[in-house]
Amino acid sequence: MKLSVNAPAKLNLYLDILDRLPNGYHSLAMVMQAVALYDTVTLEETAEAGLQLSCSDPALPCDERNLAYKAATAYFKALGEAPHHALRVEKRIPMAAGLAGGSADAAAVLVGLNALYGRPYDLQALCEIGLTVGSDVPFCVRGGTCLAQHTGGILAPLPPLPACTFVLVKPERAVSTAEAYAAADSVYLYHPSFTRMLQACAEQDLDGICRLAGNVFEQVIDVPERIEIKQCLRRYGAKLCQMSGSGPTVFGLFEDEAAAAACAETLQKSYRQVFVAAPLPHGAVIDR
Repeated sequence: MKLSVNAPAKLNLYLDILDRLPNGYHSLAMVMQAVALYDTVTLEETAEAGLQLSCSDPALPCDERNLAYKAATAYFKALGEAPHHALRVEKRIPMAAGLAGGSADAAAVLVGLNALYGRPYDLQALCEIGLTVGSDVPFCVRGGTCLAQHTGGILAPLPPLPACTFVLVKPERAVSTAEAYAAADSVYLYHPSFTRMLQACAEQDLDGICRLAGNVFEQVIDVPERIEIKQCLRRYGAKLCQMSGSGPTVFGLFEDEAAAAACAETLQKSYRQVFVAAPLPHGAVIDR
C-alpha cells in the first residue's frame, strides 16, 4: 500500500522564552499557525525489511539525522513492529528557515504510518510520539491555530484566524537554532504580553493579534535583510511583519489577497524564496 501526506509549514505569531530548564531545554509560550506551504511525504510498504528514505533535495540527509527517519523509528518502536517501508520527501518548505520543515515531515510520517496501520493511535498519542522526535512535531501533527507551551508538548487549539494571507520571505542565510537560544540566554529580553495576545486570539481580533504579536528572537538574531523585507511588506499594507521561529524567514500578514500577491511579486525580484500562503485549519493530512 502507498499513500502521500501533505505537511504544512508553521509560522510563529507569538514566541516568548520563559525560562531555561535544568535539562538545557527552554520553556516557551507560543501561538503557532499552520500555513499552505507544503512538503509532501510518500510512504510505501516494501518487501524488504528496514527503512529507506529519499529526498528531492540532495542537501537533506537521508539517515537517522533526518526527522522523518526518526519519526518512523519512533512510531515502530511504539508499535512494537519492525519497519518495511520506503519514505520519499518532496521538499518545498525551505530548510533552516524557522518554518518547522523537518518537523512537518516527521508529523507527516506519523500520520501516514498511523493510517497504513489502521489508526491504532489517536491524535494525542501521535503528538506524544512526535514530542520524542522534536519540539515542533506535536504542533505539526495537530496544526491549525494553537497555543503551544513549555517544550512544545502542551497544545491547546485556538479559534481560527479571520480571513488573511501570508507572504513569506526566506533570505539565503541560515540560522542555527542552538546559537539563537544561546544568544537569548545571554541578554535581558523584553517579553511581549502573553495574556493580551491570548485574549485577542480568543476573540478572533485580527487587529489585536497583529498589534500584540511578537518574537523575542528578533532581539538577538541579526538578519540584515529583515529591515528591507519588512519595509516592502508594510509598503503593500501588511498588518503584521515578523520573523518566524529563530529565523531567518520574515512574514507579513495581509487582509487583502491582491496586495499580498503584488508584494510577493516585488519581493521575488530580490529574493529567491518568496511564498504566498493562506492559514490552514489542520496539520499533516493525507493527500486525497
